[in-house]
Amino acid sequence: MKLVIPMAGLGTRMRPHTWSRPKPLIPVAGKSMLGHILERFRDVGMQEYVFIVGWLGEQIRDYMAETYDIPAQYVEQDEMLGQAHAIWLAREHLKGPLFLMFVDTLFDGADFTHLDAEGLDGIIFTKEEDDPRRFGVVEVGADGWATRLIEKPESVENKQVLIGLYYFRDGAWLARACEELMERRIQTKGEYYLADAVTLMIEQGARFEVRDVAVWKDTGKPETTFDTHRYLLEHGCDNSYDAPRPGVTIIPPVYIHPQAVVETSVIGPYVSIGAGAEVRDTIARDAIIDEAAQVEALLLDHALIGRWTQLAGQFQAINVGDNSTLNA
Repeated sequence: MKLVIPMAGLGTRMRPHTWSRPKPLIPVAGKSMLGHILERFRDVGMQEYVFIVGWLGEQIRDYMAETYDIPAQYVEQDEMLGQAHAIWLAREHLKGPLFLMFVDTLFDGADFTHLDAEGLDGIIFTKEEDDPRRFGVVEVGADGWATRLIEKPESVENKQVLIGLYYFRDGAWLARACEELMERRIQTKGEYYLADAVTLMIEQGARFEVRDVAVWKDTGKPETTFDTHRYLLEHGCDNSYDAPRPGVTIIPPVYIHPQAVVETSVIGPYVSIGAGAEVRDTIARDAIIDEAAQVEALLLDHALIGRWTQLAGQFQAINVGDNSTLNA
């Protein structure tokens, strides 16, 4: 079994943070988004990981080498031609069964059982949404199998939204479908989409089951990242009871790295503070303070504060990237 993760995008909706590092490495509740995703497959028994990287991809390599001891392959996507193009670039690694997961989505409660069921060529994981128009959706026939995938539908009648998680029994078939998509120049909004490649596989006889997940969260933009941050702190990432700090009022759930310095502050709810960060005389809620940031005399709410940032005396919502300095 393999896990394939395309993550070559520029992460434009998360700037300024993605000017200096790729979106998968932005911390959420004490760990990178990539780290949270890898945790979801911990019990699946992956033999190999395939990362399709682009902008600042060397940071992904360094992070994986420093944090994990797993067999990993890296493929670079230099041209942003779409999801199917990215997958096609990794074709030499797409042999046998695999999961494919996009990195700006988080899930819980996915059913990974019965992958070897007779007649099953793949699984499309979904979540029902009242308004699916900014996502992709799957149509399901009367027999319960997927009939086609539609990227960004114009109507709201089909509410089974694609969450960016798939299982393919034959990765080589997926690679061939992506190649045919490009040969025939089948594009949606000027890009080669995975949804069209899967639809092509269905037209060729592939049978895809549709399975709902219990929870689906997104980290593609700041407002959804805060929602995901809150969810993770409420579901296992809160360490507020591990290390009480004199002079500091903590309102759970929060995550404070053991190597962070926090003094005379009110922290929480929904705050995470990274390694080496220093927070003093500050009231913070709904905030992500990254490693080695220095924060003093602030009132923070819905704040994303990058690494090595120095902030003092600014009473406002803040979204600043790495290496920034703000003073009153």
